[in-house]
Amino acid sequence: MKSIKIIYWITTAIVGLMMTYSAYAYLTQPMMTQAFHHLGYPDYFRVELAIAKLIGVVLLLAPLASSGAKARLKEWVYAGFAFTFISAFIAHSASGDPAGNRSAPIIFLVLLAISYFSYHRLHKTT
Repeated sequence: MKSIKIIYWITTAIVGLMMTYSAYAYLTQPMMTQAFHHLGYPDYFRVELAIAKLIGVVLLLAPLASSGAKARLKEWVYAGFAFTFISAFIAHSASGDPAGNRSAPIIFLVLLAISYFSYHRLHKTT
């Protein structure tokens, strides 16, 4: 169980750090504004996505109960991040971006899945 807890916290921390950094970059770097325009998104979506990512990180890292409404909230955070990574992959693929831009969301989706399954394993055994 200790190894599952370590795997959970490492993968969750990596996803949380990446989402926090990307939200920060969306709000502060002019290059990200250009990138969103390149993908065909309006400027307000960049701000909305940054705020949603920051809220998601807080809820992902918060010690919410493993049953009830709080557990469903954490499920929605995992789902939202999964939708974000899948959408990023599709958007970068459709715009013809290089393979590196397309593969990064898939790598983080895998890390998110590992975090999700280890979270459930932890709470199933306790």
